Amino acid sequence: MFAFYESDWFTITLEILFLLFIIYDTKRYFETRKREYLLNIVLAIGFFFWALVPFYNKYYTWQDVSKADLLVSCVKEYNQSHCDCLDDKIFKEYDFETFKALDRAKDEDYLEFMDEVDKACRGEEDWF
Repeated sequence: MFAFYESDWFTITLEILFLLFIIYDTKRYFETRKREYLLNIVLAIGFFFWALVPFYNKYYTWQDVSKADLLVSCVKEYNQSHCDCLDDKIFKEYDFETFKALDRAKDEDYLEFMDEVDKACRGEEDWF
């Protein structure tokens, strides 16, 4: 139902929206000198980076060769569409160096993340 929020266009739209908030609040702060606009600016900058991190991880830390290797190893176990979903979520969550350094068999956070991603990719996502 809410699959659109994982799309790149949604992330880009959020980034533009947060930049507009920052510009507007900065303009209003210099006009009025009210401290409430400073809080708005800080929050908008925080949310800007919060939305930017998955986008950055996906496009700038993973090389095409690394993505292809991960996809090939996944296709051996699952079908292509499941692997595309799985890999996309991994690319957004982990940068390449962190993913390479993970002990994927023992790291509890990674195993929990993979369980949630596997359910989401199969369409078995729980709401509660």
